[in-house]
Amino acid sequence: MKKGIWADTEVKDLFQYVEEVRKNNSPLKQAFVLHARKYGRAPNSVRNYYYHEIDKLAGDKNRASRLKIDLSHHSKSEVNYFSQEEELLLMNQIDQMVKSGYSVRKACLTLSNGDVDKMLRFQNKYRNYLAKNSNKSNIIKFSKKKKEILTESDINSLFMGLVRLVKRTAVEELSDKMKEERESSNYLLRKALVDLNKKEKEIKDLKSQFLQLKQENVKLNESIMKLRCEKINDSK
Repeated sequence: MKKGIWADTEVKDLFQYVEEVRKNNSPLKQAFVLHARKYGRAPNSVRNYYYHEIDKLAGDKNRASRLKIDLSHHSKSEVNYFSQEEELLLMNQIDQMVKSGYSVRKACLTLSNGDVDKMLRFQNKYRNYLAKNSNKSNIIKFSKKKKEILTESDINSLFMGLVRLVKRTAVEELSDKMKEERESSNYLLRKALVDLNKKEKEIKDLKSQFLQLKQENVKLNESIMKLRCEKINDSK
């Protein structure tokens, strides 16, 4: 398979992956990653091809029908940009939920009403917001008239705070990665079982056809023997 060329079977596979992850309410990115692993492509390249192919199939209904692709399950997501007021309100909501014990991921999922794509957008927006404000708060203004000296206790507190932040970030990232890998494994297992069931049905059909051919062969042999006997009798 040439990497620049997409066969019909690969196109059908990609759209099937997308439909499956949407049914499971998983991030769309997972479909691109799975397809990229199977066909040796880059996930971003798969993503770009998918959105380009939606437009092509929309203009070629016959090809979409031939490939058995239902475009009602596939659409480009439109980006709705936040106003400053909406962004500030969302950041405050997430911040309050985090302070009350929610993880950032759970808070974003709750506010998105279970929409995973929207949840990821909220999560990225919140982390960018924190990084932007953290950068501002980390600017130290030096005063010529007064110098503040950090005590050993202050230094220890800052150090422990950094340790807790690093641990928390590592746990969240590990949790997200494990969940993504688990979802990928579950999907591949389900697909393998479906394929196995199809193969078993094909084997069953082949056995049935084989038995039918066997019976027809027996009847054919009987007919041949009968014709031979009749020919012998006629020759006498």
